[in-house]
Amino acid sequence: MRGPCPKAKAAHLVPHVCRLGSMPYNDRMTRQTIHIAYTSSPEETKRCARLLAHALCAGDVAVLSGDLGAGKTQFVQGIAAGLGIDAPVTSPTFNLLLGYVGGRLPLFHLDLYRLEDASELEDIGFYEVVDGDGATFIEWGEKFPGELPEDRLEIFISGNTDAPRHIEARAFGKHAGEVLENWAKAVSEGEGA
Repeated sequence: MRGPCPKAKAAHLVPHVCRLGSMPYNDRMTRQTIHIAYTSSPEETKRCARLLAHALCAGDVAVLSGDLGAGKTQFVQGIAAGLGIDAPVTSPTFNLLLGYVGGRLPLFHLDLYRLEDASELEDIGFYEVVDGDGATFIEWGEKFPGELPEDRLEIFISGNTDAPRHIEARAFGKHAGEVLENWAKAVSEGEGA
């Protein structure tokens, strides 16, 4: 069982970075919270992710969605920095799973794009990773929605290097909702700082 989430630290981001709202409960989700951030550079995207890293606990899982060039790997680079991981973070497109240690939590970064069937998840150690003691970020997790943990974040990044990025996150489950609220609060407190 997870302990309480650490509070995310506030840091400066561009003005009007964050909006937070809640949606009604339903039979599938304990809670769904939406957080929206706009970042105008790769550095701001990484800074926004670092704020999330401060709120993560062992066992947390996030699904990352976005077009090619939207900044998913940059987002995970920010997570690694926020966790205190010094290793260079690269896209797991060809490796499928990359792991990083040396920080407050281990970090796992998966890319499921090249998988064709859910049975292949077992082969790459997917279940051990998402049930493990690190923070896990999954690209293309929407291909296998039935295999994702019920308590998770889903983070959508749109835009590219030439336009502001729009970051939207939804929390599925009570714990993920707490993580998201801590992240959103840290982003809000960082405005104008």
